Amino acid sequence: MEKKAVRVAYGEALVKLGEQNDKVVVLDADLAAATMTNAFKKAYPDRFYDCGIAEANMVDMAAGMSTMGLIPFCSTFAVFAGRNYDQIRNGVCYPKFNVKFGFSHAGITLGEDGGSHQAIEDLALMRVLPGMTVFVPSDANECYQCVEAAAKIEGPVYIRTARLASPVYDPRPFTVGKGTVIRDGKDCVIFTCGIMLEHTLAAVDILAQKGIDAALVSFHTLKPFDEELAREYTAKCRKVFTVEEHSIIGGLGDTVASAIIGHGVESFMKIGINDEFGQSGKPADLLVEYGLTGAQIADKMMNNL
Repeated sequence: MEKKAVRVAYGEALVKLGEQNDKVVVLDADLAAATMTNAFKKAYPDRFYDCGIAEANMVDMAAGMSTMGLIPFCSTFAVFAGRNYDQIRNGVCYPKFNVKFGFSHAGITLGEDGGSHQAIEDLALMRVLPGMTVFVPSDANECYQCVEAAAKIEGPVYIRTARLASPVYDPRPFTVGKGTVIRDGKDCVIFTCGIMLEHTLAAVDILAQKGIDAALVSFHTLKPFDEELAREYTAKCRKVFTVEEHSIIGGLGDTVASAIIGHGVESFMKIGINDEFGQSGKPADLLVEYGLTGAQIADKMMNNL
């Protein structure tokens, strides 16, 4: 199966979007070669702004551009969401400005740069901001869809992208705020997001070999969240698991929990990064260290069914 990093798809999507809409501009904070916005820079140099290592200033520039009818996409590492959080909150979300944030290198699969650069809290930060739409594409095709949708949304949007190459699946129907049923099942359900789709699919296959019929639902949008679908599969399967490459505090797990409480849940378990930081290592080794491989997910589920 073809593999492509979601961050690469983000850069490609911006180029396509720039061709379709001359109001689209891109701002980066000295990381264009990593966030993949360098492709947009090459295609449309007059609409690209390298703001240097000044993320807060980048967001304020984008806020001003949005008041002039432009559609700015700001890009940097996801871990720096905290560095410019005041500007995102008060400079963009509070006045409801039309600024998009495509933040890359999220989660522990960033790898060797270590815990100081591995964003495990960005979804929690962005979800809580009033008016912010939050996207977590699971693969390249879904990233294309998220970028296209972001440009059409009037208001702030956050898109979480990953460094690690992951499988590219056949395009699926896409609607903002709606989840996608990847596998149907009746014995339990896994809710996931982002590039953990690859590993939850592996877990479902392992469970099937053990006679467990697990459903799998992926959410490319964490806000607005598809509460209806989450409640439907909770009532159907009753045993619920969430899997994410993010802290189990404030991310997908808590989003699901708040949606399904009182709707027939028999048991509930969050699988993700516990209350700890990441560390330096190869992405594959870090997935093992934090229990996020398909086999480890399946084992945790087996122990809680």
